[in-house]
Amino acid sequence: MSKKEDLSLAKKAAWAAVETINEYKKNGINIHQKGFHDLVTDADVAAENSILEIIKKEHPDDLVLAEESASHSTLSGQRTWIIDPIDGTTNFAHDFPIYCVSIGLWIDRQPSIGVVIEVNRNEEFSAISGEGAWLNGEPITVSDKTTIERGFVGTGFPYNDLSMIDPFLKLLKVFMEKLLGIRRPGSAAYDMCCVACGRFDGFYEYSLHIWDVAAASLIIREAGGVVTDWNGEEGWPFGQRVVGGNATFHKFLLDNIIEYIPEDVRKNVE
Repeated sequence: MSKKEDLSLAKKAAWAAVETINEYKKNGINIHQKGFHDLVTDADVAAENSILEIIKKEHPDDLVLAEESASHSTLSGQRTWIIDPIDGTTNFAHDFPIYCVSIGLWIDRQPSIGVVIEVNRNEEFSAISGEGAWLNGEPITVSDKTTIERGFVGTGFPYNDLSMIDPFLKLLKVFMEKLLGIRRPGSAAYDMCCVACGRFDGFYEYSLHIWDVAAASLIIREAGGVVTDWNGEEGWPFGQRVVGGNATFHKFLLDNIIEYIPEDVRKNVE
């Protein structure tokens, strides 16, 4: 199967999930607490099932790593679909408008295709490795901004590891003093896609899972940006620490993370 065919399948599955999500939004949702500061709704589960039904029909032997049903947290060399049925569940549960469906396909432990749909605005971000990135079918690139004082970046709070609050606030103060603006929309996949299309110049966050970033990281890279962990290395897929941006702002964010965040805190989760 070609990459374009894989992308077409991912889009079909993602839009089916959007339809499911909107049906639950219309008819009402049930909200459950699956962890501290971590919600799940029946729409998450139903949307994931709708994705899996479509993908498994075409590729029954492919592996799946999906947020609501993952039984493992590693990648083999096989084709693996990495799925977040609703990235931004807390937003969705409170009828706050930013939440996404995210689907990535990784082959040989590398991203091959990615799709992220922001549900409320019907924005479809996509990418194919080596071929580019698109928003609603139109090519996108990261920003060409190089003036740090005009920088506009996204971030996310360390919601499930409160030991990170003090280091995070220290770093946030530095960025507030040096940048034009910082935003926290509440969906890492969306934030990273905003980097890919030039709305944000950069993004950094702690405590992310691979299904949050598997698709959007490829979209940034195919749009000309850079994605690493907090040490400037490739440990981010499972390391829970991600920083991305155009080349200038990735370097700026990373340099400050390394300067102000202790090495033991920057170390990837294993």
